[in-house]
Amino acid sequence: RQKHAKKIMGFYKHNFHFCEPFQVLLDGTFCQAALRNKIQIREQLPGYLGGITQLCTTRCVLKELQSLGKALYGAKLIAQRSEVRNCSHHKDPVGGSVCLLSMIEDGNPQHFFIATQDQDLANKVKKKPGVPLLFIIQNTMVLDKPSPKSLAFVQKLQTNQLVPEYQKQSIVQLKEKEGLANQEGARRRKRKRAGGPNPLSCLKKKKKTQEGQEPSAEKKKRRKRKRNR
Repeated sequence: RQKHAKKIMGFYKHNFHFCEPFQVLLDGTFCQAALRNKIQIREQLPGYLGGITQLCTTRCVLKELQSLGKALYGAKLIAQRSEVRNCSHHKDPVGGSVCLLSMIEDGNPQHFFIATQDQDLANKVKKKPGVPLLFIIQNTMVLDKPSPKSLAFVQKLQTNQLVPEYQKQSIVQLKEKEGLANQEGARRRKRKRAGGPNPLSCLKKKKKTQEGQEPSAEKKKRRKRKRNR
């Protein structure tokens, strides 16, 4: 479990810039499961995640637990010991799952973890890239593996497919101003040219040899005439 969690934490640290203290948003279902299975969240979670951890919740979650009465009194006590993060539902409280989803909108800028036993909430969290998910199975806390959305997001980053179109156009314009585009095109054209035969090698050598022999023959005749004289 520890190696599994360490590998997943490395993924979120490297690709989504998660850092300590890790902020874990708890809902009522997770607090109730921890109480039922006698899990000490505050003591066990930092060792499992490998760093300082802050347990957090929202006012909407607390009000939801309070409205459910004595059945979830213990879960409410656990949630009340957590730090309360401000949500956008001050005047009109909403359900705990709706509130937690609103806290991770716009790419999860606060780098929250979501801790829940609600399967419907978990499925919605998996549709958002960069949101780690915690749940409890068989008396142990488990950090879920990165969702397909998170993996696809990272793959697009690595292939530079998330560069906005206006940035791509500005890069092309800068290249044209500096003349880099013309240079690149000229280099490509030069590479395409195929080397032909040397034109000097195509000349006939026989004529040269004949022309070169004529003056030498005349010189010999002149020498003979001088000797005869």
